[in-house]
Amino acid sequence: MQNSDWNAVRDFLAVARTGSLNRAARTLGVNATTVGRRIDALEAGLDVHLFQRSQTGYVLTDEGRDLIGKAERIEEAALAFEQRADRSAQVRGRVRLATAENLANFILLPALPKLREKHPDLTVEIATDIRSTNLHQREADLALRLVRPTRGNVTIKRVGAQRYGLYGSAAYLACRSKRLAGEDEGHFDGDDLIAWAETYGDLPAAGWIDRALEGRAPALVATSLYGQLIAAREGIGLAVLPCFLASTEPGLRHLPSQVDAISQELWLAIHTDLNQSARVRAVADFVEDTVAANLERLAPNR
Repeated sequence: MQNSDWNAVRDFLAVARTGSLNRAARTLGVNATTVGRRIDALEAGLDVHLFQRSQTGYVLTDEGRDLIGKAERIEEAALAFEQRADRSAQVRGRVRLATAENLANFILLPALPKLREKHPDLTVEIATDIRSTNLHQREADLALRLVRPTRGNVTIKRVGAQRYGLYGSAAYLACRSKRLAGEDEGHFDGDDLIAWAETYGDLPAAGWIDRALEGRAPALVATSLYGQLIAAREGIGLAVLPCFLASTEPGLRHLPSQVDAISQELWLAIHTDLNQSARVRAVADFVEDTVAANLERLAPNR
């Protein structure tokens, strides 16, 4: 690989890990055409085909797989070089943060102007893809997650928790109280409930709804938390929602239930090679401070 440079090696690894020029380009923050041109040049310089191209994406050839280990060693050396340079450098450049869409929209983004004011040369890219972003494969530099990472070369820190509650519209809860007329309000066999799709069945909120339904059909199935919030607000039924998200909608009312005991820890995960990078540390400190400032919203005491 003597005729290649770091950009070409970096692009080769990004395409190998994502299987697509477009996804690799988004990860790297460059144009897909640039990535494709570098891959073509790398293959020409090495005189081998590194990928098989198809309509579904890029797949490594045997020759490409043989070079992965060598490319990753070059990557490690480059990251170590960047890390050493970052220690004394001004905070500038691009940092990719992966997190859940609702945490991004309602917790992190409202506080971002403070970070921008402090570090105007820093660009934060927030990834809220449905699929889990892989820090070990450098699809992001750090992540705020609701599930503790168990694999990969990452440094992990618990920064808080997110609690849930059962919510419905004021009109729905008024009709419910009238229907029960003093009966035990802790049973939900007569309620319309908003459920998650089966693919999200491992979520604590989805599990509670499934048990409460006891085999009945839900009033609505949705894959978006915000969609469930809107459905509950419009009186379609009861939804299990994060407290911080429900608090943004004045039309919702909290209904005390066993859901109040559901909580998920929030984990800040950083690619270990970037743990001392000035720009990554700046974003990590911002995330940690922002979560700390919103702890009462995220996990209110009842």
